[in-house]
Amino acid sequence: MKIILRKSVSYRFGSQIWLQGQFPKNTLAVGLPVLVLVLALGAASPVAVADQAERMVENPPLLELRKEALPRTTLMALPQPGAKAFAEKQLDLNIVYTDSWLYNPATGHPDHVRLRSYVGTDTNPKRPFVAPTIEVSPGDRVRVSLNNKLPADPSCTSESDVNTPHCFNGTNLHSHGLWVSPTGNGDNVLLSINPGVSFQYEYNIPPEHPAGTFWYHSHRHGSTALQVSSGMAGAWIIRGQRLPTETSNGDIDTLLKQPDGKAMRERVLVLQQIQYYCPKPSGNSESIWNCGKDETGVIESYANFGPGTWAASGRYTSINGLVLPTFFTKAGEIERWRMIHAGVRDTISLEFRRLKPGVSSDINSFKAADADRFISDNCTGDPIPYHVIADDGLTRASAWQTRLTTLQPGYRSDALVVFPEAGPYCVIDASAPASASVTQAAESRQMLGMVLAGSGKPVADIHQYLIESLVTAAEQTMPKPVRPSVVGDLKNDLKFTRFIPHPDVKDSEVTGKQELAFFIQTSPSLKFEVSNDLGSNPNFKPYDPNRIDRYFTLGGVDEWTLQSHFVSHPFHIHVNPFQIVKILDPNGKDVSAPGAVDDAGGTVDPQYPGLKGVWKDTLWVKSLIPPDAVPKGLYTLVVRTRYQRYIGEYVLHCHILDHEDQGMMQNVSIVLPNGQDGQVKSGHH
Repeated sequence: MKIILRKSVSYRFGSQIWLQGQFPKNTLAVGLPVLVLVLALGAASPVAVADQAERMVENPPLLELRKEALPRTTLMALPQPGAKAFAEKQLDLNIVYTDSWLYNPATGHPDHVRLRSYVGTDTNPKRPFVAPTIEVSPGDRVRVSLNNKLPADPSCTSESDVNTPHCFNGTNLHSHGLWVSPTGNGDNVLLSINPGVSFQYEYNIPPEHPAGTFWYHSHRHGSTALQVSSGMAGAWIIRGQRLPTETSNGDIDTLLKQPDGKAMRERVLVLQQIQYYCPKPSGNSESIWNCGKDETGVIESYANFGPGTWAASGRYTSINGLVLPTFFTKAGEIERWRMIHAGVRDTISLEFRRLKPGVSSDINSFKAADADRFISDNCTGDPIPYHVIADDGLTRASAWQTRLTTLQPGYRSDALVVFPEAGPYCVIDASAPASASVTQAAESRQMLGMVLAGSGKPVADIHQYLIESLVTAAEQTMPKPVRPSVVGDLKNDLKFTRFIPHPDVKDSEVTGKQELAFFIQTSPSLKFEVSNDLGSNPNFKPYDPNRIDRYFTLGGVDEWTLQSHFVSHPFHIHVNPFQIVKILDPNGKDVSAPGAVDDAGGTVDPQYPGLKGVWKDTLWVKSLIPPDAVPKGLYTLVVRTRYQRYIGEYVLHCHILDHEDQGMMQNVSIVLPNGQDGQVKSGHH
């Protein structure tokens, strides 16, 4: 039988043909015609093939540089080519209302939506609700012109309660995880860029900045959750070419090579939870989550955020703007997955399982509520092990082999992924117990997408295969003086000693202590609060933009103790990352060590083992209050951070963004030492 691929095809979701288009240019990149591959894997028809080709995952487009630089306001000459210490990159990012479509598997057709979005050069018009990727290098000066083209918001007045969501069309820009200045034109989230205003942010990336996976999103207090939930988020990748030397560490990018010396295949994956709804006229009792063909989905209220609303909505987590996408690869190919949880509140637990033979890999037409049954019946293979090599953009001291990674809002996870044999695999958001999820309710499994692995090299032992592959790469690419140590580390269970960006924070370095507790007050009124102490009667306060809650000293090193006194929250602090010292469960047992088990010999919550010593900027602070307190139900997390390079005011907050918008945030400031007694101290007010 001879099969011919035509460029022009009809793409059908369910039984409805709705779009004319072309196969993506790299459809055949896996080495087999996609049609032959998918038919061999059980897809029912050429139309199903077209469906999966249209839903093929592609990296978000890059935000392109300005063709003409903005006029300079200085007479200083720039360094000449070959002598300059940095590259200057200018980018444009517009904020507009965008009309488009999001596919709804529950109905088998796309829903029309009108949402706020970032639009930059080369935005994919078919997938506008994921922002273009910003890609830079250490040492670059990056200028991003943020142009707010949204209409005026008459509800935004000076009388607005600061902790009541408000000013939905005001915005700003946060470079989440970047080690840059928080003040002035830097990563300043205390600004409001109002409708009709353009503002140029300037990010001076230090030459010693770690290469890694970061992201950007809006962060104006009062509208953050609404805008991020609309898709106003994108990847920010810092690429490094620094090889390790005898006196300095290098970028993990220089090691991740194929045997031919080329870079590994890389996927930049922005995971979003776009929770649109369709308002109903008065008297209509139909669910707002059901959108008819003549209705338009919007996000214009905070009434539909909150525990349980994501599950009730029936929406799916999208990946790079696609719902239930398809990944094409080859068996035995090592890929780097840069995963970014750019959603507002719901936990994602990533797992890969082989699809049962004979089952169609076309998964585009079932309700989210039916996903758990589909997975139980059809995604029956054992979970595929994969290796996490970086958390929140920062390379681990050694790879962490796992079958499940928990991504809380704001997390990033870089993983080396290998599918060991040809065939289809389910990409699953695994079930989570109530105490491990943002919702504080047990979460059922959901489908995220499907992987179709073409014929390649079968792999029996993924861990050993990675060791051998990276050793081969190291022998070809690493400088001779450090090659033996790099190879020795890799053979010693995939250690990355020569690629970690920060040295461990030693006991002797610590100059100060900080305590923090989250709390939600439910009576007499609802308040989202933070305390600076963990005593028997913590002094919880909601956010006040005119109050600085903590002062840190430049050059100081603090040890933080974190708790949550009502449900669980992801802690995020801007500018300086932190290193995890220990995570104690309610019985005082450290559950952050690799292989940690509970007192009964079972495995503890899988999101904590292996985090000891890891550097992050966002961390889940777990609480068992309510409903199953044991006995207090409080987890205690201890982390350490250095205050380096930058002074100024910035924020820490819960990264459940509607909690942050309603007051679960603090202003903090790094100040110069007073220079009187020679001591470096930190404190809070």
